[in-house]
Amino acid sequence: MWLLLALIAFVLQMAAVLLLEFRNPSKAVAWMFILFCLPLLGFILYYFIAQDYRQRLKIRNRGTRLFREIKNHLWDRAAVVDQVSGMHNPEFKYNLRLFNLLNHLSETPITGCNTTRVLTDGEEAFAAMLHAMEQAKDHIHVEFYIFRHDSIGTKFQDVMILKAKEGVKVRLICDGLGSYKLKRSFIRRFKDSGVEFHFFLPAMVSVLNRRINYRNHRKIVVVDGTVGFLGGINVGDDYLGKYPDMGYWRDTHLEVQGDAVYFLQNVFLHDWRLAAGEKIVDMALFPKHQCKGDEQVQILSSGPDLNWNAIQEMCFGSISVAKERIWITTPYFIPDEGIFEALKTAAVSGVDVRIIIPDKADSRLVKLASLSYVEDLITAGVRFYEYQKGFIHAKVLIVDDLLGSVGTANMDMRSFFCNFELTAVMFDPQPIGHLVADFQEDLTHSKEIDEEAFHKRGRAQKAAEIFCRMLSPML
Repeated sequence: MWLLLALIAFVLQMAAVLLLEFRNPSKAVAWMFILFCLPLLGFILYYFIAQDYRQRLKIRNRGTRLFREIKNHLWDRAAVVDQVSGMHNPEFKYNLRLFNLLNHLSETPITGCNTTRVLTDGEEAFAAMLHAMEQAKDHIHVEFYIFRHDSIGTKFQDVMILKAKEGVKVRLICDGLGSYKLKRSFIRRFKDSGVEFHFFLPAMVSVLNRRINYRNHRKIVVVDGTVGFLGGINVGDDYLGKYPDMGYWRDTHLEVQGDAVYFLQNVFLHDWRLAAGEKIVDMALFPKHQCKGDEQVQILSSGPDLNWNAIQEMCFGSISVAKERIWITTPYFIPDEGIFEALKTAAVSGVDVRIIIPDKADSRLVKLASLSYVEDLITAGVRFYEYQKGFIHAKVLIVDDLLGSVGTANMDMRSFFCNFELTAVMFDPQPIGHLVADFQEDLTHSKEIDEEAFHKRGRAQKAAEIFCRMLSPML
């Protein structure tokens, strides 16, 4: 009798997952695998963690885009590129579908009056961000997935508090799970000094509200509405290579000045509304600026509050039109089916597809899942390299000479479909050339995975990879 009841309960759990996750077969398979291994516990985990469609609608309805109220203002102020004839790169004339895709992906257009600077490690990025904040006259907006109360975190805090005391408006968002280790005394010092601090979906609240799966993985600094930063670097000493177990931390960040900062600012204000419950519509946060450069840049954001998975669509669309090269750097490589097939097709077609991943991983499960995808793609001609100098955390995509992207999104399903993410897409030779040079430098510190040797790895290793691949939509 008890066995029959247990069987019925198990079947009902399986049916519930299939009904709720029918839009995402890979996630359904992953959860059914978890239920098979942990029948009762698995369903409890699913209830609190899984991103079901109803929860996605709740987040989306709550996150009505602030952008709609200031769209006309920004469109008039920014140099928007809305015709392919306006692109500097003449190759886009032969890639009209890609241009149309980018132009319709989100509410953030390609802008044409920008200057960018690629920052290639934590030391360079932190110095640039701190310097910009020290020059602030009106406001400082800061948002990080991880903010640590260590030496570099204290430097950031000291500058933000100093500027707050000078009358600069300082707002700070930290992800409730990524920064859950922040000491209360550290947070209290912010608040007592006039810095407005809020967690984005605090860990306990997000568990109770069944939103723990929605993490804000964005890294944003905006100063006075004229200079902005985004990329892979959080605030912590590990990004300075001070954690012996990880060693040198190789990452990529981006400084932007110009029209694109308007749209970076808008992403922050939207996140501020979700985190603080405060709706800010202040056109003074989008000041006029002196156009010092003509680089074309697009800021793409994605997350459960949007109708489009803009970053995934950009990656897929760009990879699909590649003719010469697709170079990717990512710390976590767990592609969805579309990206996976696009990479395989490109490699078989003769495109130079190279992917740099870490040799030393910060997550054993993710590394094993990544290697399971390596086996299929390496046979198709994709070349994989494992970074040896330390830990590589950069998130970079280079496609031909068409575009290069730097952002917060890893080449994995969590970044594409669950997290709040942010990416800058650049179209001009100078930033793309910098990314190419950095990639080539990283190759000198990497070891290529030998196809023949890789296929000879042990059965236990392959079994572990298969197990982790089953869980890959959750990693």
